[in-house]
Amino acid sequence: MAECMFNLIINSGVARLTLDRPEARNAIPVAQWRPLGEAAREAEAGGAMVLVLQGGGSAFCAGADLKDFPAMHRDPAAAAEFRQAMRDGIEAFAALAIPTVALIGGPCFGAGVALAMACDLRFAGAQARFAITPAKYGISYPQEDVARLVRLVGPGQAARLLLGAGTIDAAEAMRIGLVDGGIDKAEPFIAATLASSQASIASLKRGIALAAGGRAQDEEQDRTFDTLIAGDELAAKLSALRPKR
Repeated sequence: MAECMFNLIINSGVARLTLDRPEARNAIPVAQWRPLGEAAREAEAGGAMVLVLQGGGSAFCAGADLKDFPAMHRDPAAAAEFRQAMRDGIEAFAALAIPTVALIGGPCFGAGVALAMACDLRFAGAQARFAITPAKYGISYPQEDVARLVRLVGPGQAARLLLGAGTIDAAEAMRIGLVDGGIDKAEPFIAATLASSQASIASLKRGIALAAGGRAQDEEQDRTFDTLIAGDELAAKLSALRPKR
């Protein structure tokens, strides 16, 4: 397998995972999707409290590497393997208990958009551009990614992006809900998560995911709520708020 195209650095609780193939606008080959997921899991296992995903060079991610596609011609098994490898890499980000942030400083296309959508928040710079272009190539988009797109922007805007295959800028992406803020908003959010209770964040993140899937009640969330209310961390924080004699 080719050398891994991802760089992971963990410092002071922040894991920065960089897509490092700038000569190809950080397009991700088939063989690199599972290592991408492994890098995300390594960040959490390594003690990071927040994961930041970013692109090396001027692009965030051009999506899947089109050079891999000819090998799938008339080979449904190879196509299915590509789809599953891509799914493993993308869903690794959604499955993390720690907050995940996509910093999008440049072009973000195709599967790159799917990868960014798997993060909790997306912050984009002025040079960011977004497009989901499978219709231009005569292919489809994985249903998990279509569902995530519809949850973020609604069915009308999802149809506009998928069926029209047009490119939008950062301001438009923010207006329709694909992006959550300018890139300058990222560091304040990261600092706030580092200062917060990690147990609370893990529970709240799980609750958001359940709500996005239509779940308004969950017994495990109830148990966690009760445990945290009765736990030592809250007691210590309340004690620290009491005036000292």
